[in-house]
Amino acid sequence: MAIIKPFKALRPQPQLAKQVASLPYDVLNSVEAKLAAQGNSYSFLHITKSEIDLSDKIDIHALEVYAQAKDNLDAFIKRDVLFRESKDCYYIYQLVMNGRSQTGLVCVSSVDDYENDIIKKHEFTRPEKEQDRINHIKTTGAQTGNVFLAYRNHAAVDAIIDHWKQAKSPVYDFTAEDGIQHSIWIVSDSEIVASITAAFEKEIPCTYIADGHHRAASAAKVRQQMQEKAPAGASYFLTTLFPSNQLHIMDYNRVVKDLNGLSVSDFLAALGKSFEVSLVGKQMVKPEEIHTMGLYVDGQWYKLTANEGTYSNDPIGVLDVSILQEQILGPILGIMDQRTDKRIDFVGGIRGLGALEQRVDSGEMAAAISLYPVTIDQLFAIADSGNVMPPKSTWFEPKLRDGLLTHLIAD
Repeated sequence: MAIIKPFKALRPQPQLAKQVASLPYDVLNSVEAKLAAQGNSYSFLHITKSEIDLSDKIDIHALEVYAQAKDNLDAFIKRDVLFRESKDCYYIYQLVMNGRSQTGLVCVSSVDDYENDIIKKHEFTRPEKEQDRINHIKTTGAQTGNVFLAYRNHAAVDAIIDHWKQAKSPVYDFTAEDGIQHSIWIVSDSEIVASITAAFEKEIPCTYIADGHHRAASAAKVRQQMQEKAPAGASYFLTTLFPSNQLHIMDYNRVVKDLNGLSVSDFLAALGKSFEVSLVGKQMVKPEEIHTMGLYVDGQWYKLTANEGTYSNDPIGVLDVSILQEQILGPILGIMDQRTDKRIDFVGGIRGLGALEQRVDSGEMAAAISLYPVTIDQLFAIADSGNVMPPKSTWFEPKLRDGLLTHLIAD
């Protein structure tokens, strides 16, 4: 069963919450982060993307970057921008985007559960990305990045959270510059805290990583590396748990740099062996059902419908991202490993199909492919089977903000 705990969050003064809150470190590059934090000395990007306070020429993985993050975090605490909660609490985090609301429980989850597959995974991780967060956690003593977990919704947990939201006022409640509303409630009542802990320990057999595989893996490896010197807090890592019926997965699309030596007509002919290829023209093709894709090439959109027999019905083979790899990327374009091949890039659905056209029309890319989103049930089925999805299969929105709730691994 899932082991979760309340914790003493490091969090901003209420009047500074909107200025502190920042997009996750891994959705911004250094240039974007520097621009986002410009003129805002309270931005948590000074901690999660601390290279913005150093020379533009510095390697973002240099030791100086992590040392700067530590200095900035200490300064935030000294300036009383951030303060530590006086007792262990749970936190309720509600996000509202385009009128759709989702509410999660912020807590710390067990590293043991991660290692024993009670926290289930669906993606491989990359060592260099793990090492970046390992260095950040060990240097700052803080888990600043939240791991987004999902669980099969449970009526009793839903009732506790809904009642608390109705009975109490949020400690933070603001709308960010992108229009997403962020509200956080503190659950400090000892009896309610105990009931939430017990509900997960007794009735929820597992949780699933929706977003944050590298953050979770890094937290586990920090404890492994520190061994007997690891503080008690290193046995847990910062998570927000969302019931599955509230989650929204967006499409995660692809752009490719070349057609592997093929002309456009030859490429379309090759696709015709596995797909029904229909010319649409200038209208963007956003797939509305599984096993359909959109293709943008040479200024035109095409609809691709996978032929029967080109995919299997096992949890991995049925995915459109798998069909894409097995029928297009590998055999036609020669892209065998999406994680390492520099000829492919990924565009989250939040950017819209116009971003795909732009990448192709600029000449940077030769073609773009739009995909139907993976469903939460597909994600659960894959994780339950012990398999992993192709890379960059899911894009979750809205994103949790960094800086509102941070877990310090040492008391």
